[in-house]
Amino acid sequence: MRTVATGRRRRGAELEEAILRAAAEELAASGYHAMTMDKVAKRAGTNKNAIYRRWPQRAALGIAAYKRLAGARTPMPDTGSLRGDALELLRQTNATWSSPRGAILRDLLAAAADEPDLLELLREQAGASVMNAAWLTLLSRAVARGEAPPEAVHPRVAALPMMLLRGEYAVRGVPAVPDEVLADIVDEVLLPLVRGRGRIR
Repeated sequence: MRTVATGRRRRGAELEEAILRAAAEELAASGYHAMTMDKVAKRAGTNKNAIYRRWPQRAALGIAAYKRLAGARTPMPDTGSLRGDALELLRQTNATWSSPRGAILRDLLAAAADEPDLLELLREQAGASVMNAAWLTLLSRAVARGEAPPEAVHPRVAALPMMLLRGEYAVRGVPAVPDEVLADIVDEVLLPLVRGRGRIR
């Protein structure tokens, strides 16, 4: 474990940066369940009190540190069809959620489940608003191509594929969702819903 040795007292933003970096390293090395305030303090070269003053809960620190592991966003797919775009976006998300980084995210979601403010912060750290915008863009493209009625561009419609994918992880406890399930989400749920929106009054 790398620890920070310093001969001077760090304060403010510098100390917070050292703590967050140490927490991110602990998450990457051992996962959320093994991350303790003691380990983070040792790695950051500080004491637990300095951490607790800034992040009173372990989950809050884990969420703050997670953003450092999120990495760059994968480019949004543009296959020329709604089915192709939706399936590719689900595959990208599935690959992330089934990775070690995804396991950390799932553990943090479970830890923050009873804390609405923390849960909302984590969703933003994990790019929930960016993902919602991506699905709305896919639907808008489909409307422009004549694949879908304008009524299909709706936040609830856009959120549905990700909710179903999350459900596979949360309810079934699978390490990765099979590709045929992703195809079912698109073919049996999303596409019929999108095509039927123009007939809803």
